[in-house]
Amino acid sequence: MTTAIVLFRRDLRLADNPALVAACAAHTRILPVFIHAPGKDDQWSDGAASRWWLHHALASLQARLQQRQASLHLRQGDILRVLLELIKQSDAQAVYWNRLYEPAVIARDTLIKTALREHGIEVHSHAAALWSEPWQISTQQDEPYRVFTPYWRNLRARLNTTAPLPAPAAPQWVVLPGSLPLPALGLLPRIRWDSGLTDTWQPGEQGAQEMLELFCDDAVNDYAHARDLPARHGTSRLSPHLHFGEISPRQIHFALQEHSQRMDARRRPDIEPYLRELGWREFAHHLLYHFPHTATENFNPRFDGFAWAPADEAQLTRWQQGRTGIPLIDAGMRELWHTGWMHNRVRMIVASLLTKNLRQHWLQGARWFWDTLVDADLANNTLGWQWVAGCGADAAPYFRVFNPVTQAKKFDPDGIYLRRWLPELADAPLDLLHEPWKDPALLTRSGYPAPMIDLAVSRQAALDAFQALHGR
Repeated sequence: MTTAIVLFRRDLRLADNPALVAACAAHTRILPVFIHAPGKDDQWSDGAASRWWLHHALASLQARLQQRQASLHLRQGDILRVLLELIKQSDAQAVYWNRLYEPAVIARDTLIKTALREHGIEVHSHAAALWSEPWQISTQQDEPYRVFTPYWRNLRARLNTTAPLPAPAAPQWVVLPGSLPLPALGLLPRIRWDSGLTDTWQPGEQGAQEMLELFCDDAVNDYAHARDLPARHGTSRLSPHLHFGEISPRQIHFALQEHSQRMDARRRPDIEPYLRELGWREFAHHLLYHFPHTATENFNPRFDGFAWAPADEAQLTRWQQGRTGIPLIDAGMRELWHTGWMHNRVRMIVASLLTKNLRQHWLQGARWFWDTLVDADLANNTLGWQWVAGCGADAAPYFRVFNPVTQAKKFDPDGIYLRRWLPELADAPLDLLHEPWKDPALLTRSGYPAPMIDLAVSRQAALDAFQALHGR
């Protein structure tokens, strides 16, 4: 009779969990464990919104295990020390986990794996978070990709529709004394600001499956068009579930294929645009793995000499609070604060304003998103901010400065999104809603602020700074 510890991390699901399946197949006794190690991942420890999600995701996983007469053993502290204690308590011979790819986590896992093996413990790591491991795809020159389109072409050709792994039935679950109550991990905020998150999300494996079913039944049918409309539920909203591993890309791909095949050929949705978006997620992990310095440094070293404006705390605070006086920016930032999420197109626009019109360093925005997004993911966050700022791989050209007024008129023409998140402008006439500063009386009456910056003047200043950089 052998015992294995399955260490859950950001793979908080039972179905399509390769580490759990492998452990159940090879051992007769299984101990499910989660170890909270705050402060161990340098400056990118989980932000406040991520901690909120993690609390509820763990509660969901606990409930699912309890339905199987099992228990998730919760501990806090140094992961290696706790594992060695649990190994001694349970007489475990092996530890299983699914791989993560952030630089600090890779370094930590390598040390843990080496130390455990020196103690005679088997360690088995598995691939569960991505379609393809970051090191499995390379150019014809055997180098990492730096441009998305050829990367996606290579990855897309490798995708298959293999059915996801079912949730395994362990021969015998192990329950040990000493498990902490979930609140003891201290993941929830002391001053409760999270009511909007609670109203918006259902963390956990079941919530992920329900969100996927909703996407298959509705939004995927018009995804190519509706994904750009912030007032519509036109995207999958699976990003936080993917980040915490409550669902896998393979499960999503398989479900979309099954859904497509069930439909009449004349009404069959084109799932390729959505798969391509998942491809960007894979590309982000590919880049961070091969270029780990980019979490805090420019991918393009030429930008090390870019003339960022001096740090301006007052401007940054107005941007964070959704008080810039530019409606689409403020709507997006308030949606973020209330729900822990922001529509992807709006993310690009608010990032463009910060990094180009205000010329604040992209790390200022990346850190705010890291703390406030429920889907905060180091790879995606890094790629997104560097892409908008123009200093990343396959980045937006320097002259692309999103105009939040024209973007709002194009993608929220009726002002539904703006009115939802800007109640002080809810009664504004449509011809003023996108540019309320055209009527000073409206600003006075509503209390909405005047714009903190002239969009045209700041755009030109950004272009001048970029031109100076490229002219060197």
